[in-house]
Amino acid sequence: MSLYSEARRAVCPDYAALHPWQKYGSDLETEYRQCLEEGLDIEQYQALFSAVQAMPDDGYREEAADVLYRMIGELPAVDGYPYEEPSDYAGIAACRDGFALSGEGPDGEKLRDQIAGAWYGRIAGCLLGKPLEGIRREELLPFLKETGNWPMHRYVLSTDITEERQGRYQYSFWAKAYADAISEAPADDDTNYTVLYQQIIEKYSKDFTPRDVAEAWLAMQPKDAYCTAERVAFLNFVNGYLPPCSAVYKNPYREWIGAQIRGDYFGYINPGDPEKAAEMAWRDASVSHVKNGIYGEMFAAAMIAAAACSKDIPAVIRSGLSQIPKKSRLYEEIMGMLCDYEAGVGKEEAFAKILARYDDRRGHDWCHTISNARIVAGALLYGGGDFAKSICMAVETGFDTDCNGATVGSVLGIMNGLGSIPDCWTKPLHDKLDTAIFGVGTVEIPALIETTLRHIGQ
Repeated sequence: MSLYSEARRAVCPDYAALHPWQKYGSDLETEYRQCLEEGLDIEQYQALFSAVQAMPDDGYREEAADVLYRMIGELPAVDGYPYEEPSDYAGIAACRDGFALSGEGPDGEKLRDQIAGAWYGRIAGCLLGKPLEGIRREELLPFLKETGNWPMHRYVLSTDITEERQGRYQYSFWAKAYADAISEAPADDDTNYTVLYQQIIEKYSKDFTPRDVAEAWLAMQPKDAYCTAERVAFLNFVNGYLPPCSAVYKNPYREWIGAQIRGDYFGYINPGDPEKAAEMAWRDASVSHVKNGIYGEMFAAAMIAAAACSKDIPAVIRSGLSQIPKKSRLYEEIMGMLCDYEAGVGKEEAFAKILARYDDRRGHDWCHTISNARIVAGALLYGGGDFAKSICMAVETGFDTDCNGATVGSVLGIMNGLGSIPDCWTKPLHDKLDTAIFGVGTVEIPALIETTLRHIGQ
């Protein structure tokens, strides 16, 4: 046999060189937890999932994981599962609660100010949380307290980071984007997507399809711009698994927060129309997520659209909930936060319930749609419409800090306009935003605002 023939027989991936998000077998414990929460009868196989994940990082583990994936598709639901959670749009629409917020979308200079507030609010909220993304609460709180930023009230600064201080924390503060050391807002997936969807609307119009989203993802950003569920979906596109199959094939992250951070632009271009914003969000979310992963994007987009015509925060949150199934886990959790607030439960107790239910040391809890959406709702409610107080509350709670700060910033930015955001939050941005989008690079924020206004008018 020739050397060439031997090499052909021996060809296989270098599994150690692949990121864990690209290997289904690397996160089977998340898959197990996801299936459990979806109501599948899987508890008897917990030890099997753990054992396969513990195998050496090689092709045999992936083959074993393939068997588990096929097995999941044949598992029955447990008796008495209380939730009704479709992923198709017609099914979702049939399960809504019927709440409707009255009010008309703004126009003229008021609309311009609100759209500017949405963009600057999102970018500022993202920058606030960006240096802390990935830190766990056991280190977040001591760090904020010793830097004189507790309760949080300002950006994390480069001057907060010293070698002595860094040495006492497991979390690495080096090479982060600090507001006092940047010349433009840095690229981040939370803001990349907002710009990307402006590009998608520009190319495909408001009638874009999930297939259009898949094509745009492949053409407009590198693989490493996509995380967790988005990374899985991106690779599924490459391998011919198209929406909606791209959301479910070997995707243990299918209800994580990735879609929830992608829906803001649909709220921006549908001011006063939460239903249309949510429907567009569904078209996007369905390429990479199912069930509550989809609902998170619909909830966020609908809230932002509603906030354009109402300053009633509980009503805005209800408008977001009105677009998702009433018998879903996300609806239940957000309504629980809202009911606590309206019953007079204090902020500390309300947020303590989140921390008691979700453990930020576990990736599934830290990055799940539901845990983070509840933080967003709590920050909006207990922040009382104050931009700085609200984005800081979203970030200081921990979990996915930049995502939550950005979403809260969008809602309050469009609700109250750019004039409501103190200069200390917008000046460090220098009116510019960097992106990872091919052919776009760094953009002027005022130009993003103008394009948004044009899309609203189309």
